[in-house]
Amino acid sequence: MRIRLIWEGKTKDEHLRALQADYQARIAHFSKLEVEELAADRSSRMRKEGGLSTSEKRLLEKVAGSRKVVLDERGEEWTSAEFAQWMSACAVKGIRELAFLIGGPEGFSGAFRKKADVLLALSRMTLTRDWARTLLLEQIYRSFTIQQGYPYPR
Repeated sequence: MRIRLIWEGKTKDEHLRALQADYQARIAHFSKLEVEELAADRSSRMRKEGGLSTSEKRLLEKVAGSRKVVLDERGEEWTSAEFAQWMSACAVKGIRELAFLIGGPEGFSGAFRKKADVLLALSRMTLTRDWARTLLLEQIYRSFTIQQGYPYPR
């Protein structure tokens, strides 16, 4: 199963970039991983209520056929074990690609969120996008180690 992470902008903090690179390398031992950083979407402020921005439409086209997981504060909160079980179930069901999508400062529109297969909240606490990216990578890696019975999650 291939994993894609698509987010807007670049991680500014060099320490978080280093952590992200470390987790990307670790995940690559378990699955094909692709991380894509999109240019900032200036049109998001101009989107119509209930509609998709041009960049959201392009993003949906890019991940067509993928299981779309949108990070959103209104999403489901899972434990690490529940997340690992969900990822394992996706693999068993033959899902070829999981696409994790992290929006910009304005987040995604309501219309975009409705197109998600899963709305996932990493925490009830507010996280910066840079921290959310890092935490998501860590949880994906943790999921694989839980599934494989590695000692990392202990």
